[in-house]
Amino acid sequence: MATDPTLQTAFQNDPVEASKNIHESPLDTDIWIYRIVVFALGATVLSIIIGVLFLVGGGEIKDDKTVPTILTAIGSAAIGALSGLLAPSPKNTK
Repeated sequence: MATDPTLQTAFQNDPVEASKNIHESPLDTDIWIYRIVVFALGATVLSIIIGVLFLVGGGEIKDDKTVPTILTAIGSAAIGALSGLLAPSPKNTK
């Protein structure tokens, strides 16, 4: 709004109607939201891998059938969410 004189004039004339025409969301403008989420999901995946390696090294896991189900579920959910965030979104071609 600070750099758009048309939007400034619209807000001076009718602020309620002008606010309805703003279609920006923080997800479109704030790159830190995605960076924080990608970092958190990446840290989750790495901690699951390190945790499983620690359990294998400690002798608590003998084969792949004894891996705790919660580790498998959290790891695959985090990988799926991470790939969904990093995949290019389809463009609307109207």
